[in-house]
Order: sequence, then C-alpha cells, then structure tokens
Amino acid sequence: MIISSEHSELPNATVVPDAPELDEGDELSISSDSPESLDSPAAAHAIVTHELQVDAEHHGQRLDHVLAAMLPHSSRSFLQQLIDSGDVLLKGVAASKASAKLRAGQVLTVRQRPLPQDTAFHPDAALAKKLVIVHEDEYLMVINKAPGMVVHPAAGNWSGTLLNGLLAHHECHTLLPRAGIVHRLDKDTSGLMVVARTREAMDALIRMIAAREVRRQYLAMAHYPWQGMSPRHVSHPIGRDPRNRQRMAVVDLAQYPGKEAMTDFELLSNSEHSAQEIRRLEAQNGIKTASVDLSADGFCLLRCILHTGRTHQIRVHAAYVHHPLIADSLYGGRPAGGITRQALHAERLAFVHPITGQEMAFEAGLPPDMLAGCEELGLGYNGDN
Repeated sequence: MIISSEHSELPNATVVPDAPELDEGDELSISSDSPESLDSPAAAHAIVTHELQVDAEHHGQRLDHVLAAMLPHSSRSFLQQLIDSGDVLLKGVAASKASAKLRAGQVLTVRQRPLPQDTAFHPDAALAKKLVIVHEDEYLMVINKAPGMVVHPAAGNWSGTLLNGLLAHHECHTLLPRAGIVHRLDKDTSGLMVVARTREAMDALIRMIAAREVRRQYLAMAHYPWQGMSPRHVSHPIGRDPRNRQRMAVVDLAQYPGKEAMTDFELLSNSEHSAQEIRRLEAQNGIKTASVDLSADGFCLLRCILHTGRTHQIRVHAAYVHHPLIADSLYGGRPAGGITRQALHAERLAFVHPITGQEMAFEAGLPPDMLAGCEELGLGYNGDN
C-alpha cells in the first residue's frame, strides 16, 4: 500500500525539453506547437519520496520482493541500487539487506534521487564564461566551439556541454528546446555554430538548414598528399556501417539504409616534406613528438564544403577517397603533428539572417593545435588560403 509520495526540488534546477540526439549538420524538425518549457521545470530534478505500508499480503516476505510488488515500474536492479545507497528506510533507519523479512504494518520510506541524465539540463556559469561568442543579437548568436566540448548532454556526457553553458549565458535559452541549438558539431570538431535565441529564429533556422540555405565550410588535415582533381565533388550515400554499428560508412542504398550525401574537397596545401623527413629532423634536433606515430608518407590540408549534413559526413567521405583525417582513429587516421583529436574545424558559416534578412558571414581561423600541426607537417596555411 502506498501511503504518500512527495517531491523535494533540488536548488537552481532548470530544464529544457529533451529530444533525440543531433548529429553534425543533421536536419532538426520541431513543430511550431512544441512546448517551450516543461509544465514543472524542476520536476526532473526532484527527489521523490514514497511512504509504503506493508500489508497482510506481504507479511513475512523479503524486502526486495515487497519493493518490486509495490513499485512495479522499477526494475529489480534499480531497487537493489536504492537499498545499497541507503535510500530505503525502515523505521527511519537505512535497510541494509535485501533479504530482510518484513511484517505487516511496517512503513518503508523509499527515496528516488535524480539520475545523472535527469539533472543534465542545468546552467553552468563557469562554462558560459568560456564561450567564444563571434556574434550575438536579439535573435541568434554564433559561437566558435572549442575542441573537446560536447554540444548536447548524452550518455557519458551529462554535464559540461555547450547546452549547459547556454542556459547560464542568458535566460532566453531556458525557454527554448535544446537551449536554441539547431545543429551540432562532433565533440572533437572545433569551429563555428549558430544558436537561436528566440523561438521564431529557431524555427526559421531549422527550416533553412533543411533547405540547405546555411552554407558551411570546414578545414581538415588529412593523411597522404592529395593527387588528381581539385576541387573534387564526392557524392555517395552515408548510413550506419553494417559491419560496425559505432561507425558510419558509404553504403549501397539498394542493400542498406542511408541518405544521399555530398561533399566538395579543395586542396589548399600538400606537405612540403615527407614523414621520413619529419622523423629525420626530429632526430637531428633531439626532439620526439607525436609524429613518431606517422602512418602516412605526407599530408594535405583541405577545404571541405558540405552540401548535406549527415553524421560524420566529412570524416566518412575523406576516408572513402583514401585521405582519412589526422587522429581520426574511427576512420583510419592516426595522430600526427602533435594533433590527438580529429583534425577538423568549421571555418566558415554563412546565411541570411532569418529575421532581419541581412546577409551574414563569419570566419574562424584554425585553432592552435591545428596551426601548430600545419607548421610541423609542412602544410602551408596563412588564414587567407
């Protein structure tokens, strides 16, 4: 018998509506009547307390069996975790044994604390201060995302995300789904992103991305010197790799699910010297860097233009044309030039302002790790390529 249930709100809780995880450049569809905030913003951050009275039917039964009967929507493993964490109380004292026999009339107190994912949508003031804001107006903002920053909370990254920083940056983001995020960059991809600050701008930006009206250019450092045509248009569908579900791959749509994907690659620079030459120079100068792991005899710096926005699109297409990105281990790349994350940077973002109609264009040069990598690997880059 359940006597009562009550919620105790955690302090400073802020929630935005959840939705499926976004992938880089993926089209996001949110209808105009989607909720702007939850009915109870702190609900997902509350400690739920249940008062349960043991009835005659359960007299003499084990504690874990009684809990399973009275809380049928909770798994046995979850209930065991509650017992182990001291959140099941008998006469005000934590019940330590799942096998304890209960008597009719006894009252159990069960506390259900928020899971990490329940508290994911909270403001992070320290992170907000680290945001590199390239442009901000009443309706939208453009940021230069640092490598290593996750965009949206998900398994393994429930805090420290861009969304958490946006919630602390301004209260307008607390009223929007995903805090106004309309597209995503992978964790280890750096560069420019546009974020909405009003619902009107958000809906418009989503439509523009779906209509391919937001133009995006990336810079990538890849293995092997580029040979042949430049620019080169790559048009091959992308779907989940049938042999490795953790990866994406170019797929045959007649056999596997996927979507059309188009990327343009333009050569900016081939390495001035080979991997062997880099090793020789290191030995001569008595230094040892990540380049000792080089697997490629030479490298190239590429400009990549997206015409579609599929998961890992640039990474997949680059590997498909035999130029995996430096340090992109998922698709065959290895560290080089001191770079230990996939060498991909969102360099340019251009679109028509969804509210004012003004032409907007933003650029962000290579971040320090890729700049240093270009210098070490002999890839010419001056910001004006």
